[in-house]
Amino acid sequence: MKIDTNSIKKIAHLARLEFDESSADKMSSDMSQILDWVEKLDEIDTENVEPLTTMSSEVNDMREDKIGHQLSHEAGMKNAPKSDDDYFRVPKVME
Repeated sequence: MKIDTNSIKKIAHLARLEFDESSADKMSSDMSQILDWVEKLDEIDTENVEPLTTMSSEVNDMREDKIGHQLSHEAGMKNAPKSDDDYFRVPKVME
């Protein structure tokens, strides 16, 4: 599939890219090669091929969620360096 320079300029505008005329010619050539390659992929018979969901052969070791020991609000506040009744006090980070 041939991409002309006007299409490249339109795509560049949409993508907020800027380049000169000589770069537009090279970009047109490169994009045409990419689209030709994608068209070749369409020719491949994938009728009996399972969809790929991951590139890794690793299997996650899943465990069941269990409710454990829950801390109270007071226990959490006890660990705070500074607190004000029910809230953590933190240093100001923005003026």
